[in-house]
Amino acid sequence: MKKMSFSWQGVLALVLTAIAIITLPLMAEGAPDPVSPLTVGLTIALIVALAFVSFAPLPKPYIAAVLLVGAHWAAWVLLADVTGNEGLATRSFFLLMAACWLLAWRCVTELSAMTPGSSFSRTFLRLLIPAIFGAWILIIWEALTRGAGIPFVLLPPPSAIGVRIAGSLPILADDVRQTIFKAVFAGYIIGCGAGFAVAILADRVAFLRRGLLPIGNMVSALPIIGVAPIMVMWFGFDWQSKAAVVIIMTFFPMLVNTVAGLAASGPMERDLMQTYASNYWQTLLKLRLPAAMPFIFNALKINSTLALIGAIVAEFFGTPIVGMGFRISTEIGRMNVDMVWAEIAVAALVGSIFYGVVALAERAVTFWHPSIRGG
Repeated sequence: MKKMSFSWQGVLALVLTAIAIITLPLMAEGAPDPVSPLTVGLTIALIVALAFVSFAPLPKPYIAAVLLVGAHWAAWVLLADVTGNEGLATRSFFLLMAACWLLAWRCVTELSAMTPGSSFSRTFLRLLIPAIFGAWILIIWEALTRGAGIPFVLLPPPSAIGVRIAGSLPILADDVRQTIFKAVFAGYIIGCGAGFAVAILADRVAFLRRGLLPIGNMVSALPIIGVAPIMVMWFGFDWQSKAAVVIIMTFFPMLVNTVAGLAASGPMERDLMQTYASNYWQTLLKLRLPAAMPFIFNALKINSTLALIGAIVAEFFGTPIVGMGFRISTEIGRMNVDMVWAEIAVAALVGSIFYGVVALAERAVTFWHPSIRGG
């Protein structure tokens, strides 16, 4: 029979739950929406049961599944209790929420220790674990802002931001279209493409290589808040000036990384290509460019975030009445903090998708690299 496993998260969750029971109730006196004692009792019983499950001599998938559902259900009940009672949560509320977080931590630990056999299971776990981690950032954020009664203008809870996103979809769609699909994509493609082409030319011509790289390092240090107003003056207030800022921000990282990648192939491989009577372009296409792909994709991933940041900041210095940077600068002046956070959330989501697409393309192209095979 399998022995019970030790779970320090389960032990600490039991201790916190015991202290919470001693310091009940969950809400201070005079709460406008009193919490039912039955709800509190069932929530505490669920947390205690989950703590004991974390010790149970069961297969890891069963423990992880029970903890996954139970910990999030208990946290949801606690958040429902504090909604309407903002700023009136007592120590017991935060202790029980901390116990749920510890049980979710134990769930992630069990998932991380699993060794799935199929590629689908590996992919599922690779997505599930960070999803749980991200969900608990939002849960803790929600619990702190509502439980401690943090002023809405300082930090709105995620639920309020979600409501604002749902109610402002047309505005957000127009801002994404202006900033992402016009300025970011155009600047990213032109900047990365130009950086790659110039890197090939600099690799061929030593004069360019020795002259451009120091200039690239200097230009990379230019402050964006100094470049953006100049680009607005040169190219106007529409998306073209923001694309110009993105081009400047993405050109030199691609140039520097590509030049370094082209020098990554070893002398033995180059000598082998010479024995095959390969010319410069054959060696470039068959050896040096494949060896440079990890460097090139590293630049593409870096530029995926730089492009988004550059376009949004550039919109602070002049833009039509649409765009993510324009919306952030105007709504913060009106104290519509939830709309500002909605724009930030959408930008983070789009940036993560953009980065993820580039990372997936990297895995498909550089599947031979040890870093990819090891993952």
